[in-house]
Amino acid sequence: MIARLVTGAGLLVLALAARPAAADEKPWTIEEALGNPEGLKVSASIRARYESLHDQFRPGLDKKDDLVTFQTDIAAEYDGGPVHIGGELIDSRAYAADAGSSVGTGEVNALEPVQLYLGANFGSAFGKGSHASLDAGRFTLNLGSRRLVGRNNFRNTTNAFTGVRFEWHGHDKSQLTLFYTYPQQRLPDDKAGILDNKVEWDHEGDDLVFWGGFFNKPKIAGATNLDLYFYALDESDRPAHATRDRHLFTPGVRLFRSPAPGKFDYELEYAYQFGHVSTSTAPGAPRQDVSAHTLHAELGYQFAVPWQPRLAVEYDLATGDKPGGNYGRFDALFGPRRSDWGPTGIYGPLGRSNISSPGVRLEVKPSTRLDAFVAYRAAWLDSASDSFASTGAKDSSGASGKFAGHQIEARARYWLVPKLLRWEAGGAVLFNGRFLKDAPNANGFGDAVYGYTDLTLTI
Repeated sequence: MIARLVTGAGLLVLALAARPAAADEKPWTIEEALGNPEGLKVSASIRARYESLHDQFRPGLDKKDDLVTFQTDIAAEYDGGPVHIGGELIDSRAYAADAGSSVGTGEVNALEPVQLYLGANFGSAFGKGSHASLDAGRFTLNLGSRRLVGRNNFRNTTNAFTGVRFEWHGHDKSQLTLFYTYPQQRLPDDKAGILDNKVEWDHEGDDLVFWGGFFNKPKIAGATNLDLYFYALDESDRPAHATRDRHLFTPGVRLFRSPAPGKFDYELEYAYQFGHVSTSTAPGAPRQDVSAHTLHAELGYQFAVPWQPRLAVEYDLATGDKPGGNYGRFDALFGPRRSDWGPTGIYGPLGRSNISSPGVRLEVKPSTRLDAFVAYRAAWLDSASDSFASTGAKDSSGASGKFAGHQIEARARYWLVPKLLRWEAGGAVLFNGRFLKDAPNANGFGDAVYGYTDLTLTI
C-alpha cells in the first residue's frame, strides 16, 4: 500500500513538474474552478514526505527509523460582511513505522477538523480606522514569534484550540488578541491507534484550559517593534488520564527589528513562568512552585547583494529543573520548534527546555523560486540533573556533565512550478557531547543523522 501511495504521488508530481508554464501564467486554483465567488476563500494542499533517522537519540527506541507521511489540508472561509464562517480539515497520516519508532501524535491525526468557527466583524466600532472581530469555535493561533503559541508548519500535525478569540487591529497597525480556549488534545494517543492511523475526534475540555492576551505595537522607537503577552495554562486529571496538574502563568516581552537589505536586524525575547505543578502524576502528589524562564537573543545582517545573504548569531536559554527549591523546567506551551531548533518529525532533539545554546545561521535566496539556509548550534544543559531538551536523556546525579553536543542543519526549498508545486529537502546531524554519550539511559548508538525530502502541491 505504501509503495502504491508513494508511486501515485510521484507520478502526480512528475506530471505537474513536466507541465510547461509561461512566465506570466498563474497557477490553477480551487477558487477559479468555483467561479471566484465573492467573499469565499478556498485552498487545499497535499504534502508527501520521506524522512530517515540513523542512530536514534531517544532512549529505548530502535537505532534506525524511517517514516513516510502525508498531510492533506482543505480550508475555506466565507466573509459575509458582519458575519464570517470558516473551517479546515487536515488529514495527517504516517506509514512504514513500527513499535520501535518515535512516531506519535506529532505525525498522526487522521481526518481532524482543526478549524470550524463562526465570527462577527465589528468594523471600526472600537476606534476610527480600526477593525475588530470575535470568533467562536475551533481555530489555530499564531502569536508574535510563535515560540510559545503557533501553528506548526513543518510538523505533520498542528496545534489548534476550541474557544473564543477577540482580535483588534488599530489604524497604526497595532494588534491586540484576547482568547479563552480548550486546546485540542490529539487522539488517538496510544501507539496501536497511531500506527493504524485510526480516525478519532480530538479531545477538548475544562481539564486543559489555555487563555491570555497578546499585544503588538509596531515602530515604538524607530524600526523597533514591541510584543507583550501573558499566557495561562490550567491542567487537571480526567478519567484514565493522569497529569502533572500544571497551573502556569507566562508573561513575556519581545523587541525586534525585521531583516532588510543593507541593515542590521535584531531580536530579544524574554518570558518568565510561574505557578505550580504536582511533583508526579500520582493522585495526591504534593505541589511544587514554579520559577522558570526563557531567553532568545539574535543579531543579524542582510547584505544588499544578489542572493540576499543574511548572517545571524543567536543565543537561546530555557531553564531546567534543579534539585531542591522551585520547579525550574520551562514549559514551551504550544510553540513550534522548527525555526529555532531544527527539523522535528522523527528528529527534534533540541527544544525550549533545559538548554543553553549559542548558534550561527546563514540564509540565502538566489531567486524567487529558491531559498536555503545552513545553521550551527552548540548545546549545553542548563541543569545537569534534568532531562536534556526533547531527548529524554537524563542523569539525575549530574555526573554526566552539561555539554550535550553540536548540531549542524541545512535546508533548501525550490518551486518546481511557482505557487503550485514546491520541493523541499534538508537534514541535520547531532554530534554527541559528553552528556549524550555518558547519561545512564543514553542509547549509545552514536551521532544522530537525519534527512528528509518532501513535495507540496498547493491549489
